[in-house]
This record gives sequence, structure tokens and C-alpha cells, in this order.
Amino acid sequence: MSLIRPFAAIRSTVRFTDKVVAPPYDVLNTEEARAKAQDREWSFLHISKPEIDLAPDIDPYSDEVYAKGAENLQRYLAEKVLTQDPRPFYYLYGLKMGNHEQLGIVAAANIADYDTNRIRKHELTRPDKEDDRVRHIDSLNAQTGPVFLVYKKNAEVTEVIKEVLYYPPVFNVTADDGVEHKLWIVTDPMRINALTQAFDKMDALYIADGHHRSAAASRVAAQRKANNPNHNGDEAYNYFLSVIFPDDQVQILDYNRVIRDLNGLSVEDFLQQIATQFTVQTSPIPVKPSKRGEFGMFLKKQWYRLTFAEDKIPQAPVARLDVSLLGDHLIAPVLGITDPRRDKRIDFVGGIRGLGELEKRVNNGEMAVAFSLFPTPLQDLLAVADAEKLMPPKSTWFEPKLADGLVSHGL
Repeated sequence: MSLIRPFAAIRSTVRFTDKVVAPPYDVLNTEEARAKAQDREWSFLHISKPEIDLAPDIDPYSDEVYAKGAENLQRYLAEKVLTQDPRPFYYLYGLKMGNHEQLGIVAAANIADYDTNRIRKHELTRPDKEDDRVRHIDSLNAQTGPVFLVYKKNAEVTEVIKEVLYYPPVFNVTADDGVEHKLWIVTDPMRINALTQAFDKMDALYIADGHHRSAAASRVAAQRKANNPNHNGDEAYNYFLSVIFPDDQVQILDYNRVIRDLNGLSVEDFLQQIATQFTVQTSPIPVKPSKRGEFGMFLKKQWYRLTFAEDKIPQAPVARLDVSLLGDHLIAPVLGITDPRRDKRIDFVGGIRGLGELEKRVNNGEMAVAFSLFPTPLQDLLAVADAEKLMPPKSTWFEPKLADGLVSHGL
């Protein structure tokens, strides 16, 4: 089977696109989603976060919630807010945030290639989040959250994209956060075939964002295969919704850390222990690291610049990451946090929120210390995935985010 294939998308109709477009389901909690969807009858949040239409005290993982999502999806289709294309196509999805632009291919990616690591991972998943997406996919009989994939830039793919861009997009909508979203449909059979063949020649694709969505799709496929005596591998459930971007267009922002306490240390002792591994300098301004091995630290209303000696940076794909340098040489040995996936003393702040968010969370007493990091280079992510290793949690923050509601994959 092909690495990717075209599919008949369920997508927003043009006159409803600006009403449907919604943030990814996993960047908002229930209260934020309820507020954002208030007075917006057709926001896709009613499908991706259906608990917002039920009682405020509802368990977001109850059967009633998933049933409500399925009900809402069918209502959107009945009211022509969403429509399904008559036959399989590829789609081009353009994103613009400020001066940054990127253009990806919307496709159904082969779960068999995900299972054999041709579609490569770099993060562990949390079982509860995975279970949630499994139930959401099963209840809706559709995948509504695209997985953000990366491919190594390819001349054949670029040529097809250039040809499609001669035509105007089906829609161009600006979301609440100011990000522009555009969609083109690739209808020409020769171009569709050219894209399929170009991707089939590739060694690998890489998951940038969407590990829980892809893992859930794999589990649903395994369940449906087991329950289908006539399974032949061509069924829609054998593929997952993806948007695939070239590696030279992807933008990774910093993913910063805030820690609740100093592990029983005084400020003086804490600084002394850090100084055994890092060069520590005070800074009169917030520190936004400009290179590998450099970190900002905000403590007691004071910014510091921490520098890890370049000749001490390991060469192993995971150990050389800045998130690993900070974790292995400061957060674990000094602050005692050895499992950042589960330890409640640590939290993570996406770089889109800025350094002011780090100051705020320390100054209000919620956290004791904050660290700013240099963004993980994409090539480091690819190296980790190629080595079949895993990155520490919250190593990458991709911007702009893919919207929910514009394109879904029916099963």
C-alpha cells in the first residue's frame, strides 16, 4: 500500500469556514473551549470538545460526551455546514502567521507504515489521552484532528505544488489568533498520482505534532481489522488524517519550564549547585537563548544567563538536546525531578506565550523558578526519530498550529 493516499475529505463549506474554524482540541481546556464557542453555533469545538454542550460538571470522558460529538457531526453534515467531497483528492493547506508561511499536503497516511516506524515518532504518549482519542474516533467514525507530519524537501512534490498554486484557494480564512488558513484541492488525476509516487519513494515521514492522534488511529485500525472478517487493507480506517510539510518550512519555538519549588534548597545553595555545571551570570533583561547550550533562568525577580560548556555537550541524539542538558544536569540532580512526564512540580510553557509568562508565574508565587530554552532544531528531532529514540516530553512547540474543522477524514 502507498505511504499516503488521497481521500474524500469532510470539510467546511466555504460560507461556513470562518464560523467552523477552531483551535486544535488539545490546546484548550473545557472551560476555555466553552468560552470560545459561546454564541458560535457552528464552531468545530462542539465536535472536538463536545462536553461544552453538556452540564458543566460532566465527566469529559463519559459516554454521553462522545455521543454528543457524533450527534453534532451529523447535524453539521445535515445542515451543510460540513460536506464530504464526492471522490478522493489531495489538498494543499497553507498557514501564515506574521511573516512566516508554510504549505503542506493534506493526505491519508498509511497506518501500516506508522506501525513499522517508516512514519517516525519521537515522543511517548499518555494512555489517558490516547484512550480519549480512540473513543472520539470510534464514536464519530472519523478522524477530526490532523497529525502534523514532516517530509524532507522533495523537488517532485515542489513542482506539483507550484502547479496547483496557479489556481485560487477554495477558501482563505483568518482565525481568532490572526493565523491565516488556506485550502486548495488537487483534483487532477495526474497530479494526484505524481504526489503518491513521489512520497512512495521517500524513506520516511516524521511526526512533528500529533503522537496521541496517530497512536489512537493505529489502535482503532487494529480493533476494526480484528472485527472485520473481510478486511483487505484498503479500508479508510487503515489510514490517518495528516498534513505533511517540507522540513525547510517548519517553525519550532522554544518550550520552556517552570518549577514549583527549589527542592528544599535556599536560593544561595541552589545557585551554588547550578554553578558546578553551568556558567551563571545575572542579566538586567529577560534572557531569550540564542544558541545551543544557553538558558535563561528567572528567580526572585532576577534573570540569569546559564551557559553549558560547548565542549561538554554530548553527541548522542537525545543527550545533546537542550531539554536534555537542562534536565540531566539541573532539573533532575538539583531539583529532584526525574520523571517530567508525571511529576506535578514541573510545568511547561510554549514559547508563543513569551518570556513575560515565565515572569508572571514566578512573580505570582505559583512557581519558584523558570527556565527559557533555545528552540530544538528540526534536524535534531529528525536525528532522534531516525535513531528510534525518544525525546524528553515537551521538547518542541510548533507554530502555527493546524486548525480543527477545516478537513476531516471519514472512516
